[in-house]
Amino acid sequence: MTRKQTRKAWLIALCLMMMPSLLLAQSYTKKTLITIGDKEISVKEFMDTYEKNNVNTDVIDKKNVDEYLSLYIDFKLKVAEAENLKMDTTPSFIKELNNYRQQLAKPYFSNDDITDELVKEAYERMQYDVNAAHILIKCDVNAVPADTMAAYKKAMSIRERAMKGEDFGALAAELSDDPSARDYEEIPGVRKAYKGNHGELGYFTVFDMVYPFETGVYNTAEGSISMPVRSSFGYHIIKVNSKTPALGYIRAAHIFLAVDSNDPTKNDSIVKIKAENIYNEVINDDKNWTDYVRRYSDDKGTIANNGVLSPFRVNQIVPEFISAVKSLEPNQIAAPVKTDFGYHIIKLVGTTTPGTFEYEQEKIKEKVERDMRGQLSEEIAMKRIMKDNDFKENNKVKDAFIATIDSTIIEAKYQADENVNVKQVLFSTKDKSWTVQDFIDYIYAKQKRQGFMTPAAYAYQLYDNFLQQEVFAYEDSKLENKYPEFKALVQEYHDGILLFSLMENEVWNKAAQDSVGLQDYYERNKSSYMWNDRVKAMLVTCQRQDNVEEIKNLLVEGIEVDSLRNYLRENKSQASARFSYYQKGDNVNVDATEWKEGTIALYPSKVDNSTQIVKIVEVRQPEAKTFKEARGLVTSGYQAELEQQWLEQLREKYPVTINEKLLNKVKENYNK
Repeated sequence: MTRKQTRKAWLIALCLMMMPSLLLAQSYTKKTLITIGDKEISVKEFMDTYEKNNVNTDVIDKKNVDEYLSLYIDFKLKVAEAENLKMDTTPSFIKELNNYRQQLAKPYFSNDDITDELVKEAYERMQYDVNAAHILIKCDVNAVPADTMAAYKKAMSIRERAMKGEDFGALAAELSDDPSARDYEEIPGVRKAYKGNHGELGYFTVFDMVYPFETGVYNTAEGSISMPVRSSFGYHIIKVNSKTPALGYIRAAHIFLAVDSNDPTKNDSIVKIKAENIYNEVINDDKNWTDYVRRYSDDKGTIANNGVLSPFRVNQIVPEFISAVKSLEPNQIAAPVKTDFGYHIIKLVGTTTPGTFEYEQEKIKEKVERDMRGQLSEEIAMKRIMKDNDFKENNKVKDAFIATIDSTIIEAKYQADENVNVKQVLFSTKDKSWTVQDFIDYIYAKQKRQGFMTPAAYAYQLYDNFLQQEVFAYEDSKLENKYPEFKALVQEYHDGILLFSLMENEVWNKAAQDSVGLQDYYERNKSSYMWNDRVKAMLVTCQRQDNVEEIKNLLVEGIEVDSLRNYLRENKSQASARFSYYQKGDNVNVDATEWKEGTIALYPSKVDNSTQIVKIVEVRQPEAKTFKEARGLVTSGYQAELEQQWLEQLREKYPVTINEKLLNKVKENYNK
């Protein structure tokens, strides 16, 4: 995870914790519960955050009032210090807060009724995964009617050929404007050979495609071919291969065998046979799945996790893999599946299918507002805002001004005629007016060359964009006053950004850079960083049987690992050697070998001709990890120590006073 992603996730978690909840009616909630330095915090402010974190949700561990109060005071102490250091006045802070504020403001610029309909539609579509192919005929979104009609007719003619029985994939490879549909031969020094998808898009679900295309897919029956569907890319003829119950988030494990045409031991036919042999072993001994993963999988990134991949959705992995998963029940194992990468033996761990509408509703709503379908909601919201704020448009002034605009606007060279009355009002509210000059300034900033639009059409499009921009900006300027909950949430993001930056400066970076302090912390806490029983072992994997005994004898004679590797390389032995420390659970064959210095054991494979030889070189009792080995854990512990010391300093700098009488009332409220 990048620093930016870490920062964003940390801020979201913090602001979820700090968001205000339902207000309590008791009169004492307006009184001061905590004083930190010269800042007073009311009972209500504390109870809002406590309720959100501990009463109305099960997401975060529940804390009692005293525990949470301690965390809350620590948080407020850090914010007080950040403000004292003027960290909230830096350009980077102001820019970041504005970016978050823009995100938080988005829900206020959509229409709830339209949004609700779109959310329900999306939820219904979420119940199915679809597999589809398409043929694209490009058509610019602003194409003139003649070009639009030509593209539509071409799409219809291709559809007619498909409906008469011509192969859809062949038509896509021949006629689609989607370049991924066709094969490309290698051009040395320019590109590698590329096998086209013949229009096949694999599996996907709601929100994975642009909205018009998605609608075309879900409105077309399984096995059918759609009428041409218009999107911003052009016209699509869509063939729906399947609609199956949605898998949602999938957890699957695999044993992966890579195919490498440059390695004679890993060509397709050999790997296929090996995969089939492993599969036959696994299905007869599925309780030892972990052992087979560790023995055979080429996916080093998942071996430590029993071959389990990170959770994924149907559009995030190749369709052959998804097709196999869809045939399985949890804990079932599929026969080897061939993909472009190699062979996979797949075990379904489980799926998290879409939840109830109530559970999914808010998450879907967020996606709807980010998706292009959110524009429908914005249009309705804009009309509402204009009505609520008494916006008045002067269409005569607008039409008269646009009539003065010539063809230079579609060349992005427009300059207003000097005879235009730039002071005339285009639209207004009770407290603000926007003039022709304001619109002219917008045109100067936004005009771009246009290939398919008339000057008047482009001018009216720019005016509509200008009007929406200004209407939304006007409403945006009023949000804090109109919506207290919005103001509170922005404040929490304000505090969260400050806190993240301050923690970086005072704790995280300081600990990472203080080598003397880290070493001292390690020495004081060395007993906390211990290795379990372990061995140092040499593992030699032989791909041929005719040299196993020879290599074993070399190990018996005590050959060093570097010398052994040179020997294997010089004799082209098709064997590899590893020399490392192992704890229980790190390697199946090391675990099975007697942990006694000098012990040598052979482990022939049951699925190919390979044999692994294990030699126990050294047996180590539990011992402290070196500073280098424990550095990550040491850094984390040292950070916690620095933070506690720093908080003690802040408590001296900003004295904390708690109204114990009011605190008891708060406790009584939650004990009822």
